[in-house]
Amino acid sequence: MTNVLDELRWRGLLGQSTDEEALHGALAQPLTFYAGFDPTAPSLHIGHLVQLLVARRLQRAGHHPLLLVGGATGLIGDPKPTSERQLNDADVVAGWVERLRGQIAPYVDLDGPAAGRLVNNLDWTSQMSAVDLLRDVGRHFRVGRMLAKEAVAARMASDEGIGFAEFSYQVLQANDYLELHRRYGCTLQFGGSDQWGNITAGVDLVHRVARTPVHGFTVPLLTKADGTKFGKTETGTVWVDPALTSPYAFHQFWLRSDDASVGRYLRVVTDRGPEEIAELERATEERPGAREAQRALAHDVTALVHGEAAVVAAEAAAAALFGRGELASLDEPTLRAALAELPQVSVGEGARTVVELLAASGLSPSRSAARRAVADGGAYVNNAAVVDGDAELDPGQLLHGRWAVLRRGKRTLAAVDAAPR
Repeated sequence: MTNVLDELRWRGLLGQSTDEEALHGALAQPLTFYAGFDPTAPSLHIGHLVQLLVARRLQRAGHHPLLLVGGATGLIGDPKPTSERQLNDADVVAGWVERLRGQIAPYVDLDGPAAGRLVNNLDWTSQMSAVDLLRDVGRHFRVGRMLAKEAVAARMASDEGIGFAEFSYQVLQANDYLELHRRYGCTLQFGGSDQWGNITAGVDLVHRVARTPVHGFTVPLLTKADGTKFGKTETGTVWVDPALTSPYAFHQFWLRSDDASVGRYLRVVTDRGPEEIAELERATEERPGAREAQRALAHDVTALVHGEAAVVAAEAAAAALFGRGELASLDEPTLRAALAELPQVSVGEGARTVVELLAASGLSPSRSAARRAVADGGAYVNNAAVVDGDAELDPGQLLHGRWAVLRRGKRTLAAVDAAPR
């Protein structure tokens, strides 16, 4: 791979491009590029992580990153195809800007020969009056093209329609490209595939105003093998903030990747090369039960985001839950995070004995089925086989004075919470 664009293509990170041949030539020399992140939540999620890793690959190839946190655009929000965004308070958005800046910074080098820079579009947007925006920027836009944007068209066709603020979002983002071109000589923007309309609007604006050729490309959104959106669990978005998605849950999310997709995920979110990934894909075909590729994926991404110690703790917790390690050795935060991923049952009226807890947790369909599981030696509390199903949990069995792990068979688990209600 002689050009970073070749690597991005091989990794499945190159979608639409304004002019791929011209971009390939431009990337043969160091250039300045940007990617934007709007503070519409208190944390980045794994979709943003993909964009950050693209920025890191470009920087490693000698290009200078501008990572923009949208203190201005985050006050409005890119139009959703389905409904109007809820506008957040300016102070809330400002707080989120600082949080996102702290999350972004570790993924690029802010020093050295290809030093990156964190920028905030509020710095220049707040200096413009409404008249400035309309005269200097808005006059270059044609409403017909703005209406053709996919999300805008979808909203226009809906009963709700679209408000002027969201409709004008692409004008603000295009102005960001122009401003970054003026300030830092930026000649490339990339973003998710849902940003194509905004990216081309910015390219067109720079062409019109600065009369300079600039470039843009999209990164395909990460999807599952069936084409559905990747990045959410039953409990919601997978965040990079450990307070919102624990390192254990983060590790488990990647570990559960399906066989048909794991090779693609390895290309996108790890630094493993063609030979390593090809070997892991062969292992998936030949020894699917070993889940070698999934374990490599979960290790690499969790270590990248949360550190190697978090991987060790997550792996130890998973092993302990399934009887291959000591539950008592897990510290309280790790245990709590691991048990949060399991069905929960509280000790209380109607669920005090092991049989009652097995039934109440759903591990057994009924109390009689729970008794059969105990009799067959297939019921466990904290990985110890249950002998008397009618016995109540002893306080000495509780982990960190509060929890116990129920297991039926080898892999069916539930968490018992004995905290007073």
